Amino acid sequence: MDGSRKTLISVVVPAFNRVEYIRETVESVLSQDYDQVELIVVDDGSTDGTYEILLEYAEKGDLKLLTHPNRANLGQSVALNRALENASGELIAILDSDDIFLPGKLRSQAEYLQAHPEVGLVYGMGEAVDENGRWLYNILSPDHIEPNDPNAVLLDCYFSLPVNALVRRSFYERIGGFEEGFRAAQDHDMLIRLAESTKFAFIPVKVFQYRRHSDSISNKGQRKRWENGFRILHRAQARYPYKKSTIRKRRALLNFRMAQVCWRENKSITALGYLLRSGALDPIRALKVLTGSEKAS
Repeated sequence: MDGSRKTLISVVVPAFNRVEYIRETVESVLSQDYDQVELIVVDDGSTDGTYEILLEYAEKGDLKLLTHPNRANLGQSVALNRALENASGELIAILDSDDIFLPGKLRSQAEYLQAHPEVGLVYGMGEAVDENGRWLYNILSPDHIEPNDPNAVLLDCYFSLPVNALVRRSFYERIGGFEEGFRAAQDHDMLIRLAESTKFAFIPVKVFQYRRHSDSISNKGQRKRWENGFRILHRAQARYPYKKSTIRKRRALLNFRMAQVCWRENKSITALGYLLRSGALDPIRALKVLTGSEKAS
């Protein structure tokens, strides 16, 4: 990147039925103190008025609005890939349609990448808020240290690719798009592939708000998310020389999460099977969780 000019950032937003939040999400991008930004929103078949709000912004020239043929709902991965195909920026920021960029997000992260050409992805701190924007808890702290080890990303997925990170477009082009067969956990899959391909960096700056509410994708479809987790793990293991201990511990965590899903579905016998497998794969952590000395992440 040429240090004498500002680099264009493409902010891409996949949107589906977020009429309550979409204006605040869009405004959080438009109000950034960085003037080289294009905002691309792919409406994924919204039926609640989200599309009409986005159309207002598009008609004013504030964003580029894309849809699928017949305004179909094809899933977040397809929407993201459509946005990436139409993006012009050298840097890519992904924003979920109910989350928020805090002031200075794009500027601080772009300046960091400008000064550190060896880094392909930079992320920062954030905070979780409820459906009314009330603070719930902080996400990461100033003393966080980026390990730059794909094993850590595969095992714990300790930061969010949507809303938090700014990524050089060249790495998306290098590793390919989002897995369109996944309608859950595609963000973790992409983050793992990025970790295998480039260096990460952390800056101790609050750059986003993650909205927690009952209708969020992370709160829905938990079974599919953890089932996809096994598929993601299998692909990662075939693609990169991960430590055997990482594979074992990740498999243990996935079994534990599936036990939780089955328990909520009143499938107690199936849940017990997953729980026993989890304990056998990682007995030390299982004991810590059962005794309350560690929370499962």
